[in-house]
Amino acid sequence: MDKMFSVEGRIIVVTGGLGQLGTQFSKSLAEAGAKVAIYSRRPFSKAQLAEKFPGLEDRIRVYEASVTDKAALQAATDQLIADWGVPHVLVNNAGIDSKPDGSADQNAPFEDYPQKYWDEIIDTNLTGVMLTSQVVGTKMAEKERGSIINVGSMYGMVSPNQALYAYRLERDGVPFVKAVSYAASKSGLLNLTRYLATYWAPKKVRCNIISFGGVKTGSYDKEFIDAFLERVPLGRQAEVDEYNGVIRFLASDASSYMTGSNVVVDGGFTAW
Repeated sequence: MDKMFSVEGRIIVVTGGLGQLGTQFSKSLAEAGAKVAIYSRRPFSKAQLAEKFPGLEDRIRVYEASVTDKAALQAATDQLIADWGVPHVLVNNAGIDSKPDGSADQNAPFEDYPQKYWDEIIDTNLTGVMLTSQVVGTKMAEKERGSIINVGSMYGMVSPNQALYAYRLERDGVPFVKAVSYAASKSGLLNLTRYLATYWAPKKVRCNIISFGGVKTGSYDKEFIDAFLERVPLGRQAEVDEYNGVIRFLASDASSYMTGSNVVVDGGFTAW
């Protein structure tokens, strides 16, 4: 069983690997013996790497590449292959959402929602996954092996419950609506996953998606958290490191017969 779940020596690309969840994925995979290539849209020095991932500098490297820039993705992947070889796993983790404390138009009612925010979120969350999978997945397909792991959301399966945000109007006098773009991007990712799973099955490249629930960050209003947790059967948010196991599972041979699957890890939110 230990061998089945092993990622020892595997080359794993993690997009957005310096973010909150990406940092956890990168760290846990490197600690398990993988070589982790983080694709980041901002530069990151060796000193910063040593500070963020102490003791893991020989197993983690950062390549500057935005997921919306195919040329940069290609350059980063070519350099990665020259450094370490063709990746075994791609974790499409990079993603953005409208911020709860963002401007009113970022969280505006659907009738008035600005297209620029739609474009930004769709470009990163959906087009970015397509481009990164094109570049990295093609290299894995040429080797006839690989696993693509897409990071989705429970809001790719169900619509956001706007009642969770009703307190904002009462408190602030300004409507707050969970925007359409995030949910649309994550639901699109579900079928992109199925498409790639069937398209690359003859090349032995698997593709699965994980639909995550809420993560404890400390950045949300107490009113929101209280209302949200009433709808979660387990009664809590996920700890920041609680998704590491399912990432490792899909990166390992333990999931060798899985492709096109949606693994739901949401504390039961979508079970009701």
